[in-house]
Amino acid sequence: MLQSSNDSIEHNHKQILVVDNDAARAHQLATVLSFVGEHFLQCSQEQIAPFFDKSENLLTVILTGELSPSVVKVVKDNPKVPFLLHDVVDASVLNSYVNAIGDIATVLNYAQLTELIHHCHQYHNKLPRSGVHRSSSILFRSLVGSSKPMNEVRFLIEQVAKTPATVLVLGESGTGKEVVARNIHNLSSRANETFVPINCGAIPAELLESELFGHEKGAFTGAISTRKGRFELAEGGTLFLDEIGDMPQPMQVKLLRVLQERTFERVGGSKSIKADVRIIAATHQNLEEMIKEGSFREDLYYRLNVFPIETPALRERKEDIPLLLKELLTRFEHEQEKTVRFTKKAIESLMEHLWPGNVRELSNLIERMLIMYGDQIVDVAELPPKYQHIDADEYTPEYPEELQEQDAINELFSGFDYDEEDDAIEDETSAVVQNNSTSDVLPDEGLNLKEHLAELEVSLISQSLAKHDYVVARAAETLGMRRTTLVEKMRKYNLQKPV
Repeated sequence: MLQSSNDSIEHNHKQILVVDNDAARAHQLATVLSFVGEHFLQCSQEQIAPFFDKSENLLTVILTGELSPSVVKVVKDNPKVPFLLHDVVDASVLNSYVNAIGDIATVLNYAQLTELIHHCHQYHNKLPRSGVHRSSSILFRSLVGSSKPMNEVRFLIEQVAKTPATVLVLGESGTGKEVVARNIHNLSSRANETFVPINCGAIPAELLESELFGHEKGAFTGAISTRKGRFELAEGGTLFLDEIGDMPQPMQVKLLRVLQERTFERVGGSKSIKADVRIIAATHQNLEEMIKEGSFREDLYYRLNVFPIETPALRERKEDIPLLLKELLTRFEHEQEKTVRFTKKAIESLMEHLWPGNVRELSNLIERMLIMYGDQIVDVAELPPKYQHIDADEYTPEYPEELQEQDAINELFSGFDYDEEDDAIEDETSAVVQNNSTSDVLPDEGLNLKEHLAELEVSLISQSLAKHDYVVARAAETLGMRRTTLVEKMRKYNLQKPV
C-alpha cells in the first residue's frame, strides 16, 4: 500500500509519512491532510524503512496501531525525525524518545492536527543546519549569551542570512548592531565578498554622497582623480549603513533610488553603474517617530524595514553578563597577554548595574580594570563607585597592639578624608563632643584618652548606622569615611544590626 497526495511532489517540499496497516484509518488521515494542504505519503509498517533513506525530506511521520519491532527500530535509528502518534496501541515503547512531538486525538480534530504540524515545522527550524554549523563558532562567539532575547537574535540571523532581503537592525548604542550585520554577511552566500561599513552620522552631509557613490575627476574642488564609493567597493558583498537615522534627507532620496533601481551614478558622472549589493542598515533612533516629525522618509523606511532585528539592551539580559565577562576577558588576554579575575560578589554587583552603554560600556570597564589590576583579583571594592551596588568586605591587615596604642588618634580618624566639603560632618562631630558631659572639663583624676575616643567613635558610628537602618554605604557617607573602613570598625567593635 503506497499512496501520495501528489504524484509530482516537488523535492523541496517536506512530506508527512503516514504509516498505517488499517486502510480505513489511513484514508481518514489522508482526507484531513489533504484538507490541511500538506504533502503526504502513505505506507504500511512493513514498507517504512526505505522512506528514511532521505529522511531530510520528511516533515513528520504519523505512527498508528500496534507498532511492530521494525517500526520501533526505525524510530530509534532516526532521532532527528519528529513523530506523531495516532491511535497507537502501546505508546510506552516510545516514551524514551524525545522526538515524539505529540498524540493526534482518536477522533480527528482539524485544529489540533494543524497545531501539531506547526510544532513539527518549528522542530525542523531549530535543528542545526548544514552550512550554518561551520560558522556557528563565529556566530556564537561574537553574540555571547544564553538568554531568550539573544537566542531570538541568533535565530533571526540564521533565518535571514541565506536570503537577499534587506535587514534593519534596531537597538540602543553599544548593543552590537554591527556585530549582527557582520554575522548576517558571514553566514550568507556573499561571505567570500567584501563587507563594507559606513557610519552615516560620522560623515559631513556634503561629503556623504561622494563617500557612498564615488566621484569623477574634477567633480568638485579637490577631486583630483576618480574615486570609487562604498557601493562600488561592496559590489557582490554587503554594505552596512550604520546610524541610517542621521542621513540627511537629500541623501535619503538618492539612497531610495538606488534601492529601487539598483543603479547609481558617481558624483560628476553620467554613466549608470549597477549595484549588486546587499543592504543592512542600523540605527538607535526611533524611525517611526522621525517619520511623524518629518525628518525621515516613510518610503525609505519601508524599503529598509523588510526584515527587522532588534538587539536587546544589556539590562534586559543581565543573566548573560557572566558569559560576556568571560568572553571579553579571553579576548583582552589574547591581545594584551594579561587578565583579571572578578569575584562572585563583583559579578553580582555588575549584574545590578543598568548599563546605559550596554556591551560597549562593559568592554570599557574590563579594559580599565586590566590597566589598574592586571593579573589580580577584582572585588566590589576595586570597581569604580558607580558599579558598586552591593557591600563587600575589604581585606585590612592586623597591626600589633603596641602600634595601635601609639597611633590611637590616627586610627580613630583613619577613615576620614577631611576637606572643604566635610565642614558639615566636622560641625556635627563638634556638636556631639560639646554635648558630651565628659568633654566640657577634663576630670581632675584624668582619663584614658584612647578609651574615651573609642567610646565617642562607637557612639557616632552607632547613631549613623541606626539613622540609615544599617545600610553601610549610606552610614559611611554620613561619617565621611570609606565604606570598607566602616565595615572594619563595625567588626572591631562588634556592631551588628539588632535582630
